[in-house]
Amino acid sequence: MTFPHHVDGQILKKLAKKAEEAAERTIERRVERETEESTDKALDKVFEKDNKTKDSPNRSADQSADGMMTSGDAAVGAATTRTFASYGKFDFIPGDNVIAIEDFAQDAVGDFPAKWNTNSSGEVRTIEGREGKWLALTTKGSVTPDFITELPENFTLEFDLAVTPDYSYYDASLWISMASFSGSSGFTAWTQFGAGKKDGVVVTIHPQDAGGAAKGRSGYSFWEGGKVTMENDMGALDAFNNKDKNIVKISIWRQNQRLRFYVDETKVWDLPRAFAKDVQYNGLVFDRDGAAEGNQYLISNLRLAVGTPDTRSKLIKEGKFSTTGIYFNSGSAVIKPESYGILKEIATVLEENAAVHVSIIGYTDGDGSDELNLKLSKARAEAVKAALDGEFGISGDRMQTDGKGESEPVGDNSTPTGRAQNRRVEFIKK
Repeated sequence: MTFPHHVDGQILKKLAKKAEEAAERTIERRVERETEESTDKALDKVFEKDNKTKDSPNRSADQSADGMMTSGDAAVGAATTRTFASYGKFDFIPGDNVIAIEDFAQDAVGDFPAKWNTNSSGEVRTIEGREGKWLALTTKGSVTPDFITELPENFTLEFDLAVTPDYSYYDASLWISMASFSGSSGFTAWTQFGAGKKDGVVVTIHPQDAGGAAKGRSGYSFWEGGKVTMENDMGALDAFNNKDKNIVKISIWRQNQRLRFYVDETKVWDLPRAFAKDVQYNGLVFDRDGAAEGNQYLISNLRLAVGTPDTRSKLIKEGKFSTTGIYFNSGSAVIKPESYGILKEIATVLEENAAVHVSIIGYTDGDGSDELNLKLSKARAEAVKAALDGEFGISGDRMQTDGKGESEPVGDNSTPTGRAQNRRVEFIKK
């Protein structure tokens, strides 16, 4: 399978009004279809299915028969479809309080994002066949989100990562640094060969291991007081490569000193003493050293949340538990597979407390009409019930569902972070 490697952020520009109208029509069709599904077919609708075609197992709907992408801005290629079943060992649970969301919606394609800083360059782009905008690391250097000023003892960080298909073994790894620094230029110490590093945790990832196989590699280093206290690396990483797994979801979970690092459903690192006890980590840096022209990493949909979800205590003792960690396809009741960890946690609590019945209530953000959002929230609650029943064996008789649409916001619908807080599912003990 071949792909054009040139990434051009200016090819495709959609008229905003037409896109909005099309999206609303799509939402209406999806919601009506899903709410009309009978109970015995519900499970087929609430999980992402593997829609691979017979002749090309990794070809998306946006590819032609010869494997070339047919339209769009960035010829990054198609990600392998992730299925819910493949996440059976995925134990990542997002933090319960969303404090930062970055989807670059406010930034123009071709510009460097307004809420970020860099010692180099980069620009917002789109990827054909994928929703939303991405920040492309176009040249050697570092970028940092100015709006992230604290990485506390319990946080989760999630983002989508893409890499161009021609990215070579000889091109640089992506450095992801969670560090302590100050001042407007303090982040520049966390370039790969930058001077002045003091306290930080670095995880690296690369889509090409030695030998040319479709496997990547990863590594880490811990810095304390300007010195590396521990480091390691691994090759033959199946979860990320530049062939058929070049668009992935990265999930990072800090619990006090412990660091877990996931690529899609694969736990790559689980390190009990990664973060130093007395260091205030306050910044996030993405860095790429040299690479051939056109070979780039792109990031999108960054989500930072804090807090440690205590599902058992909140649901059983307090009688109510709310989560923003059950993710759905946009405008749909289809549950994304990365929701497996929190669903499994909820199912475990219900399994251990067999007498407990719950009401599952869906909520949406304020985008779209009140009527559609009400339908969507009800469909999503029903999808969660079907997941707990069909995947985890929690009897449907113990669960009732409802939806309240956008009627009870807990965040500001005019901001991405507020909208993320409002897209939630609530469990109430009966």
